[in-house]
Amino acid sequence: MLKLSKKMYYAVEAVLYIAYNTKTVPIASRDIAERQGLPPRYLEQIMQKLVRAGILRGVRGPRGGYVLAKERRRISIADICSVIRDEDELPVEELQKTILGHGVLLPICHELSQRLSEELAQIDVAQLCQKATSKHIRREHDAPMDFTI
Repeated sequence: MLKLSKKMYYAVEAVLYIAYNTKTVPIASRDIAERQGLPPRYLEQIMQKLVRAGILRGVRGPRGGYVLAKERRRISIADICSVIRDEDELPVEELQKTILGHGVLLPICHELSQRLSEELAQIDVAQLCQKATSKHIRREHDAPMDFTI
């Protein structure tokens, strides 16, 4: 079941930061971590999951960092959230011990989770970038581009 967590928030924000500020040079995770007020090691674990899922592409080297692995419009918020899960979070099914919990509460949780997933799937990173532009949020890097091959 989908539950929004801090990790998901930081992951979406990191992808948005890269998408909004992408230039020909990758963006280092330590720069993003600094802006988010996170320890770089914490964010790096999140970024590696996003790389393995094909949302980001890691670039090695002294000027390395991360770029989008595909177009902004092809990355939904649901895509990002589905990659980032809290490992110690138990599935709701394992927590339900009563007839009321299993018969009433669990179906409602599943329905809400499904509706949330459907809504998040309708929002892509390109839309978030457009919102940032409409709010006149200044880009921190020059020459934004969509993605690098």
